[in-house]
Amino acid sequence: MNFEALREAIASDNPGRARPALASLVDATPEQAEPLLLLGLQQNDMLLRQLSCSGLGHKPTPAGWEPLVNALQHDPEVAVRAEAANALVSHGFERAWPLLLEAFRRDHEWLLRCSVLSAVAEHPQISPAQLLEIGRLAIADADGTVRVGGTEILGRLVREAEPAAPAAEQARVELRALQHDGDHRVVAAALNGLQPLTSS
Repeated sequence: MNFEALREAIASDNPGRARPALASLVDATPEQAEPLLLLGLQQNDMLLRQLSCSGLGHKPTPAGWEPLVNALQHDPEVAVRAEAANALVSHGFERAWPLLLEAFRRDHEWLLRCSVLSAVAEHPQISPAQLLEIGRLAIADADGTVRVGGTEILGRLVREAEPAAPAAEQARVELRALQHDGDHRVVAAALNGLQPLTSS
């Protein structure tokens, strides 16, 4: 790979050249790709920044952490912020969790919130207390898609936590209340989350 040519293409401010150059980094090592992905994150093209965040998630290196945090907190485009949220989890869940929780509280865009939910919902390291916290925040959202995601997270908590765990019991209380929600998708997700209990 001609990395100098790729660097020139990514820095060209021409999306037609820069995007294919960035996409070709899929075959590079994390160390080879890192400076070019960081360069892509500095460009004006929104999709280029989004692709760069994705690349820094698939090829995590220590130098990628701070630029991703900066993108999550300050990029003007929600699609870039959402991709940065996903990518930060690849750098370590415990390290990323406080930043994702802060972003979820601060940023009311549904795309960002759904991205955070998908990044953490199935993560093996997430604790019952963390699932309950993010699930409760999500079901309080005004957007139905976010609320469905939060309901599904509470359902996972009920299914996977110890039945007597306080977090699981609190999640069951939330799910029972959500059976009377005005959004039929939320009701369906709540019923599904309680299903193992009603079928036993």
